[in-house]
Amino acid sequence: MISEPLKKNGTIGICSPCHIAGRQEMMLIGFQLRQMGFTVKESDNIYSNTYGYAATPEEKAHDLMQLICDDEVGLVLFGGGEGCVEVLPYLDFEEIKKHPKRICAFSDSTTLLNSIWANTGMEVYYGLAPSDFMMGLSDYNRLFFEGHILSRDMNEHIPYSKWILCNEGVGEGILFGGYSNNVALMLGSRYFPIDKSQDYILFVEDHERFGGLDYVSAMIGHIEQNPIMDNIKGVLFGHYSVTRHPELYERLKRFGEAFNIPVAYCDDFGHGDASAILPIGRKAVLDTVKGSLTYK
Repeated sequence: MISEPLKKNGTIGICSPCHIAGRQEMMLIGFQLRQMGFTVKESDNIYSNTYGYAATPEEKAHDLMQLICDDEVGLVLFGGGEGCVEVLPYLDFEEIKKHPKRICAFSDSTTLLNSIWANTGMEVYYGLAPSDFMMGLSDYNRLFFEGHILSRDMNEHIPYSKWILCNEGVGEGILFGGYSNNVALMLGSRYFPIDKSQDYILFVEDHERFGGLDYVSAMIGHIEQNPIMDNIKGVLFGHYSVTRHPELYERLKRFGEAFNIPVAYCDDFGHGDASAILPIGRKAVLDTVKGSLTYK
């Protein structure tokens, strides 16, 4: 299921299911979005800190459903943090199906995005967060915002820099993924049902400020041991560090060789400067001979 693109003068709803939003930060984000011609709606509990460190799961779920069910909202936008997994039992997936729209986030929001797609069949988008708009979009990020959120015109992923090809091959399947920790933890969850008759392309990202290479390798190990690997036909790993780490590329090579699938590393998406959008639920072809990701 593909929702309608956000209109160029449409309404963007912002909530905060993974962290407590800052008022000054949101003021700057709202200003930039209005400068771009959009109307901005904040959810009811976006600044709530009921637990001291977060809003309650019920408050977070209320906010997400509030914006999804608001037919004036064309894009629901939120960022990362911790704890959005607690929201899942309070979501009404049947109601979400009745109000298809663009939903975009990243990082800890991996769990929400993939669960919404898996339970509704609605394509969702990994990459941009409200913070990316704080100082205005970069040219690269704007390209993906226009290609995936304001339209469905982007049929081929555009690299930020040259890919590192860790294991050669061509794989085809439905695209899903996100931050490595969340991907590893959500596999097998009742809120992430997987169709074992389908093939998949997995994208994963992490950053050195969150964990060393041993940690990243452990997350890959958790993914490798999940039965879903029978259906994974390719892996694209996103930005880890400005510094090159041959050990990471070698780990990714071993990942690819173990399952005889194409694997590549890129700086296009994740917790770096580039925030390319990846459409979760879209059929894709990953070609690590050419270094390309194309959509069907």
